[in-house]
Amino acid sequence: MAESNQTFWRGQERSSWIRLRTLILLRWVAIVGQLTAITVAQRYYDVQLELGLCYLAIGISVMGNLTAILLFPQNKRLTEFENFLMVLFDLLQLSILLYLTGGLNNPFALLLLGPVTISANVMSTRSTLIVGAVAIVLTTVLAEFHLPLRTSLGLVLDIPDILLFGNWAAIIIAIVFIGAYSHRVSSEVQSMSEALAATHMALAREQKLTDLGGVVAAAAHELGTPLATIKLTSAELIEELDDRPDLKEDAALIREQADRCRDILRDMGRAGKDDLHLRQAPLSTVVNEAAEPHVGRGKEVHFSEGPAQDGDVQQPSILRKPEIIHGLRNLIQNAVDFARANVWVEAEWTDSRITVSIMDDGRGYPPHMIGRIGDPFMRRRRAESDQRSRPEYEGMGLGLFIAKTLLERSGAELEFANGSDPYQHLTDNPERRGAIVKVTWPRKLIDAQKGDTPVPSGSNTRIQV
Repeated sequence: MAESNQTFWRGQERSSWIRLRTLILLRWVAIVGQLTAITVAQRYYDVQLELGLCYLAIGISVMGNLTAILLFPQNKRLTEFENFLMVLFDLLQLSILLYLTGGLNNPFALLLLGPVTISANVMSTRSTLIVGAVAIVLTTVLAEFHLPLRTSLGLVLDIPDILLFGNWAAIIIAIVFIGAYSHRVSSEVQSMSEALAATHMALAREQKLTDLGGVVAAAAHELGTPLATIKLTSAELIEELDDRPDLKEDAALIREQADRCRDILRDMGRAGKDDLHLRQAPLSTVVNEAAEPHVGRGKEVHFSEGPAQDGDVQQPSILRKPEIIHGLRNLIQNAVDFARANVWVEAEWTDSRITVSIMDDGRGYPPHMIGRIGDPFMRRRRAESDQRSRPEYEGMGLGLFIAKTLLERSGAELEFANGSDPYQHLTDNPERRGAIVKVTWPRKLIDAQKGDTPVPSGSNTRIQV
């Protein structure tokens, strides 16, 4: 699981998701806005500007856009470095234009936040910090050095120093706050999106394995009788064919059975049949199937099942959903990874609910992370002894997120606690002092016989592909 996750996340940079055409379009909007602002200020308010230099600054931006359109394809997606250069270019171009039009006395100085916000949303932390630092330096320079704004009468349009300082402070604070806020929110949204994509991949893989199991079971079931007949007849032929020419009838029988096997395989088709018996299983069977890959990993896994005080004596048969199996498997894997020697998996049921509890005798969850368990990509620093005992273990973020998401998708509610916590109510056994996970389903959601979606009876049907 850890290796596949590393493969999935390798090279997933957010900046590579942005098309060049998107930034080109935004730059065209900025160019139109800049031309409009200069024209209105010069014609309607008689503000004297260095029009030649202003048009030169805007013309550089126009040439950059035209060059990008001619040299790169429409579906070009920017790398981290290319995106960084594009945003830095826009920031410098805007700063030059502000220098020519009054610096921070120009109310459009607020537009310096634009490149910073873009970098915070699509680039790495390092690139965002560099762009933010450059924006702060340019803002400070523009507060002191700029060409003045003059009216047609020669009057200088200049705001009082206290307001100039307020503009500078407001822009600096906005750069820091909006940049940090946008980057944080964007990172969390992206992490959740990538983690959900990994969850869907895990569920799809588990579904394929379940379908494959159905095909194999159906083939073994339907081919059992003819293959047994072929085996028996072949044994008789081997013993008696040399001196018993009358075994021609047995040879014909072999041919008939071989034809029957061919017909069955043709009837099953490429997709096989949906074996109704494999869509349900006793609760203990599903739990054991989920735990099977981790039973022989050096830790003792203890299983127990039974009704609760007000439950039926008969064990329920539950839906054998891929999300249930894969979710429980991840939780058991986590328990085995952190247990000292023992893991307990307990299943119980009542008339209204079905519960699976997974406990270990390890150190438990870090107390300050109990409320965050299940967040994607949550990490904690590992001690050297932990690294030596589990060098292949990468963390407990994505695996628990996938397990929690899949189980909640099946209708379960999860509770996390430590057995050493005197206030927890999930167990009173002092041996089980490590991590505890309690998974509870409303029985009607997963009961294969009495629930909301009971498994139908009758002949097997084809799997739809």
